[in-house]
Amino acid sequence: MHTVELLEEAIELVERAGFKVRSEWLAGRGTGWCELKGQKWLFLDLSETPREQLERVTQCLRGQPQVTSASMSAPLRGVLDVRKAA
Repeated sequence: MHTVELLEEAIELVERAGFKVRSEWLAGRGTGWCELKGQKWLFLDLSETPREQLERVTQCLRGQPQVTSASMSAPLRGVLDVRKAA
C-alpha cells in the first residue's frame, strides 16, 4: 500500500478516535496533536512529506486505547504494530 493511502487511512482512524483534524502550512514545525477545551486536535503540517506525516499520525494513534480494536487494513495494522483483537 502506498504511503499516501496509509496516511489517508490513518487520518480516518484518528478521526474515528475522536480527533478533529486540520491541515495547515506550519513551516516545518511538525505535525502534532493536543487537547483544547476538551476537544482532541491533530494538526497536519503540509510542509512535511506524507511519510513524515504518517509517522506522526501513527505516533498519535499508538496512544489511543481504542486503536487495538479498531477496523483497519493489514498494512496500517503493521505500521502501527498492533495485534488484531480477538
